[in-house]
Amino acid sequence: MLFFPMQQELDCISDSGDIVGKIRFDDAQRKHVFYRLEDAKALSSADESAISERLAGLDSGQYGIPMQDDD
Repeated sequence: MLFFPMQQELDCISDSGDIVGKIRFDDAQRKHVFYRLEDAKALSSADESAISERLAGLDSGQYGIPMQDDD
């Protein structure tokens, strides 16, 4: 699973190169949330584990989402 920053989100890209969803910070829930794309293929257990680990790391501060500078 590859996590690629896009604006203030992370695109979640499977090993086969398909974007399966995005990770965003949900201010109402005060945590990072994975939003699966409607037309995405099924996730493997390894992909689900990688996403869960990334969400936990983002919420704990271990990882961050780089801010994009449009200037």
